[in-house]
Amino acid sequence: MKSFLISVKGALIVMALLVVTVSCKKDLNKPSASQADPTQVSTPRAGTLVWSDEFNGTSVNTANWNIDNGNPGVNNEKEYYQSANATVGGGLLTITARKQTVGGQPYTSAKLTTAGKFQPTYGRIEASIKLPAVQGTWPAFWMLGASINNGTPWPSCGEIDIMEQVNTSSTILGTMHWAVAGGNQHTQYGGSTTTSVTGFHTYAVEWDTNSIRWYVDNTLYVTGNIANNINNTGAFHNPFFIILNLAIGGDLPGNTINDGALPCNMQVDYVRVYDLSGTTPPSNPPIGQNITLKGFNNQYVSSENGTQAMNCNRPTASAWETFTVVDAGGGKVALQAMGKYVSSENGLQAITCNRTTVSDWEKFDWVATTDGKVTFRGNNGKFISSENGTQPMTCTRATASGWEAFGVNQ
Repeated sequence: MKSFLISVKGALIVMALLVVTVSCKKDLNKPSASQADPTQVSTPRAGTLVWSDEFNGTSVNTANWNIDNGNPGVNNEKEYYQSANATVGGGLLTITARKQTVGGQPYTSAKLTTAGKFQPTYGRIEASIKLPAVQGTWPAFWMLGASINNGTPWPSCGEIDIMEQVNTSSTILGTMHWAVAGGNQHTQYGGSTTTSVTGFHTYAVEWDTNSIRWYVDNTLYVTGNIANNINNTGAFHNPFFIILNLAIGGDLPGNTINDGALPCNMQVDYVRVYDLSGTTPPSNPPIGQNITLKGFNNQYVSSENGTQAMNCNRPTASAWETFTVVDAGGGKVALQAMGKYVSSENGLQAITCNRTTVSDWEKFDWVATTDGKVTFRGNNGKFISSENGTQPMTCTRATASGWEAFGVNQ
């Protein structure tokens, strides 16, 4: 299975929760931002994979997905959903929109949901997706509160839009919808960012008891506060199911549709869900203890037995992936595996684990992050990066983001 994960290092836009009260009709226009939330988490977290679909078969896995039929009857959409428009092949799920009259609708497309089959509460929910960018299209990767199928109406059930995009725009929308207290009146909060939507990108939320955080290619762009059910956000502490669909027309994209560009496709490389509730590493280094280090790609760091540059690409941890934390003096640590020490190589080349003694290049600051991981800063003032497992690890990063943070003993 190919991976199209791209790291975008840039300024992070962080917004606190802003309540905007509107009518019961869904409205995805982005409200204005409020002040930054100082408790937000900017580093994407490593986690334990608990559910995924890599689309490696030849048809939709109905153990994972339901395939809708018909027009949803909302948002003035113009498509008829049917299973024929959802195909799997070449490691991809392809949802195709066609100019085709079925069931009284002028277009056909597909919508898949995990309702009743997989309904997580909290976690990192991500997918690698390529969008069509055609006038009149409305692709989405989103979630609905599972209580909608047990009598709780929208928006009281809650909705998390992980990714929405319309027409030919490069804008990606991330939005949460719920109901104000004392009724079923709709309110929402969200933000937006931009990307080259016709290429594969990783769209994700990280959702826990305190907040929902939206990422594109591991760059955080908006945070919603749900701590202690603030502003009646209790719906977001219940199970949700996952949805993938490609709508045609509707309130958000409008009903000017480029029929000449149809058929067009929304393609999904994978959908993955991670549990983020792993053990939090100690803020002080566990001197003398053996540890493993798991990167953001859910793979383990390997010493490579000192025979080549280190990598973060092992699915399991054995001797080469086990490190002893050694007191290097002055509040710094050294990492030892197979009798040798990790060296930053002063950032001049990929890091190694082949030193027999500890000098400056083998000393690191152990920096615990607020979201339960650890970063390592070398004597050159730069951070170790896993390079997401796509190439040998380095110690060249001026700041620590997703690829520079590691889960300990996860």
